[in-house]
Amino acid sequence: MNRLIDKLAILTICMMSLFMSDSFSEPVIVTIVTIAFSAATQLLTGRLAAYVLIMGCSLLCGAFPLFFCAVPLMLYDALWEKKWWLIMPAVTVLLKFDSLKFGQIMITAAATAVTIIVYNRISGLEKTVEKLTQLRDEVAGKNRQLSEQNMRLAQAQDNEIHLATLKERNRIAREIHDNVGHMLTRSLLQSGALIVINKDEQLREPLESLRSTLDSAMTSIRESVHDLHDDSIDLRKVIEDSISAVDGRFTVNLDCDVSGNMAGNVKLCMIGVVKEGLSNAVKHSNGDRIIIVIREHPGFYQLMLEDNGNCSEIKEGGIGLKNMTDRAAALGGRITFTPSPEGFRIFMSVPK
Repeated sequence: MNRLIDKLAILTICMMSLFMSDSFSEPVIVTIVTIAFSAATQLLTGRLAAYVLIMGCSLLCGAFPLFFCAVPLMLYDALWEKKWWLIMPAVTVLLKFDSLKFGQIMITAAATAVTIIVYNRISGLEKTVEKLTQLRDEVAGKNRQLSEQNMRLAQAQDNEIHLATLKERNRIAREIHDNVGHMLTRSLLQSGALIVINKDEQLREPLESLRSTLDSAMTSIRESVHDLHDDSIDLRKVIEDSISAVDGRFTVNLDCDVSGNMAGNVKLCMIGVVKEGLSNAVKHSNGDRIIIVIREHPGFYQLMLEDNGNCSEIKEGGIGLKNMTDRAAALGGRITFTPSPEGFRIFMSVPK
């Protein structure tokens, strides 16, 4: 839009020079032709056709000297094309320079100076706008990177808090087991010994009640400790630790997508099967890649562990495979082992 306004202003100055001519039709024709050439040049900017149009309009100055009055507009287009020398053919007007009036020459010279000043101002303004736009894009990119980094830091902090919480739960469970559990066990043994050596029938019933109370407390403590321990198991973290032991031999891809409310016994089953599968891969596979996928579905969990080693058969009755089968069966699940020349796959499903 700025370029169009500038061209209208330059054209207005050029028309002042054109209509100083004695003829009425020639200035109109030159104005129309110049406007058409200038519009076509702007439409074809950056192409060879635009250069040809500017140079062709300049050449007309030699045949029709009045076109010299439109040189400022041609110069403006040539400057935008970064090829100011395209208007050099306009010097052919010198062959018929005497056909122009002094006023026309002076106005054209003034319009040429105005054209150069306007171009420098507008081009400088556009460069400034371009720099500001680039700066804005860079700032937006930096802000986006900063936002992503803050998100990663927040996620890392959440993971640290989660791991710290799990460690604290594990410590509490261990403290309860080591201290309160042992004390209750000793109390149960002492109450049992008192019942055996007691000769007073009146004390038998209170002693039996005391033993029953201690036994219930022991059961409650044991369940609480197991719940705390199960909650303190981070399935992904434990599996990643197991993977780190085989990273030197295999490239392992882990895809674990489960919620945080998975039962502890299911976590232990998954961990046991993954560890056993990784151990078997290290011992028997000649591949270099392992894929582990753990998925949660509405009614069951799935585990798939696959390596790319060449295995066409398996040994029936192997201790490792039997242990994995027993783990799945204990939870009512199913597990299959599929050997093939492309690799060995373990697939397990466990109902919720």
